[in-house]
Amino acid sequence: MTPDGRPSVNSVQHRLDAIVGEFADLDGREKLELLVDFAKGLQPLSREYEARKAAEDRRVHECQTPVFLWTEAEDGRAKLTAEVAPEAPTVKGFVAILAEAVNGRPIGDVAALSDEFLDRMGLIDILGMMRARGLRAIVARVKRGFAQCEAAGS
Repeated sequence: MTPDGRPSVNSVQHRLDAIVGEFADLDGREKLELLVDFAKGLQPLSREYEARKAAEDRRVHECQTPVFLWTEAEDGRAKLTAEVAPEAPTVKGFVAILAEAVNGRPIGDVAALSDEFLDRMGLIDILGMMRARGLRAIVARVKRGFAQCEAAGS
């Protein structure tokens, strides 16, 4: 936070606010298109993570779409690695937004993630309650994973 109470430029909240702003004046179809654009930015898993995926339970079971998440820290900075089924570009776009917001930021900042940003983006009405529940589960898993990283001193 800056002295005047605003999120610092390097914070998770600042980046999320900027992304929410991109969605602010769009209609439903445009919001879906923007989600799909974000989805294109989510990198495929490396061989290392593909092997880990087979050996570790990283699936977000509360989400109907197959979503796999790794929350790790490098030098106190968040690193979110994810895979989302290609047949779910809106969920993939949402996960890409999360990755963009948290990657490289201090892991303690991830606690600033709030479910309300889904509402602020105007996604609930477009995606429906079932999908929104899955997206909230993804946010909860990300927050919990980075809280564990912080507690472990990673």
